[in-house]
Amino acid sequence: MKKYLTSIFILASLSLSAKQKPNIVLIYADDLGYGDISANGATKIKTPNIDKIAAAGLNFSNVHASSSTCTPSRYSILTGKYAWRQQGTKIAPGDAALIIPTNITTLPGMLQKQGYKTAAVGKWHLGLGEGSEGPNWNGEIKPGPMEVGFSYDFIMPATGDRVPCVYIENRRIVNLNPSDPISVNYKEKVGNYPTGKENPELLKMNYALGHDNTIVNGISRIGWMGGGKDALWTDEDMAATLASKAVGFMERNKKNPFFLYFATHDIHVPHVPHSQFLGKSGLGLRGDAILQLDWQVGKVLRALDSLGLTKNTIVILSSDNGPAIEDGYEDGGYKNLNGHTPAGPYRGGKYSSFEAGTRVPFIIKWPGKIAPGKSSALLSQVDLYTSFAALTGYKLSPDDAPDSFNLLQAFLGKSKIGRSSLVEHAANQTLGLISGNWKYISPANGPKENKNGIETGNDESPQLYRLDADAGERKNLAAENPIIVKKMQDELKALQAGGRSRK
Repeated sequence: MKKYLTSIFILASLSLSAKQKPNIVLIYADDLGYGDISANGATKIKTPNIDKIAAAGLNFSNVHASSSTCTPSRYSILTGKYAWRQQGTKIAPGDAALIIPTNITTLPGMLQKQGYKTAAVGKWHLGLGEGSEGPNWNGEIKPGPMEVGFSYDFIMPATGDRVPCVYIENRRIVNLNPSDPISVNYKEKVGNYPTGKENPELLKMNYALGHDNTIVNGISRIGWMGGGKDALWTDEDMAATLASKAVGFMERNKKNPFFLYFATHDIHVPHVPHSQFLGKSGLGLRGDAILQLDWQVGKVLRALDSLGLTKNTIVILSSDNGPAIEDGYEDGGYKNLNGHTPAGPYRGGKYSSFEAGTRVPFIIKWPGKIAPGKSSALLSQVDLYTSFAALTGYKLSPDDAPDSFNLLQAFLGKSKIGRSSLVEHAANQTLGLISGNWKYISPANGPKENKNGIETGNDESPQLYRLDADAGERKNLAAENPIIVKKMQDELKALQAGGRSRK
């Protein structure tokens, strides 16, 4: 009897320990700029639900995505490793093979080992399947999220502007009719769907920058697909669909600790918000999409309240890179800005080496554990991995999360000290280094502005900026500070050669 009671006590203790571990909800927005939310000073648009997170939590002004584009940033946040160290991590086509190795422990995989249920809902864009052929769209699609640490997934394979325009749930395309198999190709046309180039009269939004292939729902995409008619998504319903799946996962796992990676798509092109948001922002379709994102955030927050989980849940709102305007479609983005500044005080945007490329919104709340306020600590999203490992008591192996630091105290607001340096990565593979208040950008050839009007940061000469005095990176101080330039060049070269960042 004594042995039996001891066993019961041990099991109860383990159960209690698991229950005490906080749930973690990471709302990872797409192309949301630092200045796109009212919590960061936007006055032309209001984001009340995001503002609720900021009012109850800690709003950071100096947190960076690892890259200024989506695929590498997502790779880094899930692996704790800078994507520029890994081949094949540029912006992935819709038929790319999985780029996360299945033999490593990822952030969700680490949390799984700590007793968490883990889910990926929304945009994936990290490849699926293996080998040069990519995924088997008409069968079991793997490897994918479930092979790299997620116990549940409901995802878009890539982005809204890329085929295939279908959802995948736990390795299978949702609503796929076996008699209407899907084909996907990024080299030549397949199937008999019309295309934007051949049938512009069928479009409800004019394309630009090569978004002229298969038309789905009146919008031409990158790449060609055929078949799968019953499985095609409707863009206007995407936010509600994804929010419903995110809330459903939390409801099913309310008695377990869970990690929800909720990768929304709203701010990424094409901007096709639901009718309830259409015309409501006063900033055109992109502004309406921001309102739709905020609505999804509200759905998550209300679900946590109704489930009684708010107090024991960490909620994070951030973005994969900076803002882009009219990035593939003629949707009136620039014309409708109406004085709104998506990048806030920073220069550049998505794809860029300048600050707006990677300096993104980052707000975290945990009632009773994180005091409301603001922080200017220098942090990278890659640091979430090691910080959550520390929070949950996981012991990292030497190969885990090589670029991630334990900065839990900074994330919790108990320390104002973050990193001493971090690397920024632009779309053209240019690297920059922030060290204290200094920022160095490596020389790079190429246009000063890309095709959708964003300053790239390209310059044939080294660039050096003092961010505390010149947040807009307007005065290049490289010529006046050759010693600092040389020191930062050497540090960046050492990191590229395999060295580890300084904490």
